[in-house]
Amino acid sequence: MVSSKTYSLLVLLAWQLLSAAILTGSGPIALAAETREAEPAGRQVSRVIDGDTLILSPNDKVRLIGVDTPETIHPKKTVECYGKEAKEFTQSAVAGRTIRLVLDDANAGRRHKDRYGRILGYVYLQAGMMLNAELIRRGFAHAYTRLPFRYLVEFRRLEQNARDRGVGLWSSCPVS
Repeated sequence: MVSSKTYSLLVLLAWQLLSAAILTGSGPIALAAETREAEPAGRQVSRVIDGDTLILSPNDKVRLIGVDTPETIHPKKTVECYGKEAKEFTQSAVAGRTIRLVLDDANAGRRHKDRYGRILGYVYLQAGMMLNAELIRRGFAHAYTRLPFRYLVEFRRLEQNARDRGVGLWSSCPVS
């Protein structure tokens, strides 16, 4: 049996290792899923709408929490810089694959949906990588921090690291 002090030290060490991986951008990250799972079984991605929006089978629209990729399909906007690349990355990562959708209790008051009725969630690939974080880490997306969510601080760090490294949209697009 592990003492509570030893357990606390182990949790602190694990958090520090995770934070170091996030800050250095080393490899794909898999943030701990301490949030509520939408469904115990995996879900099939039937279509990718753009870099931050998916359709899960049978017909559930999912918007990735904390992520804002440049637009590719918008009734009032043209295709934005690096939008095509963000959509292609998301498509190559999840199209036709089984993912794990996790909801965030910070959105429970809105029934885990945005104002357009899309489910707000974290998408985990079979290898454990969180798509939301990976899009930001690789420079395909901004951290969308207007609304609260569990990984807000981590996503801001990932964006700052991508900016500092000049990857993705941070190397290709004019600063607005």
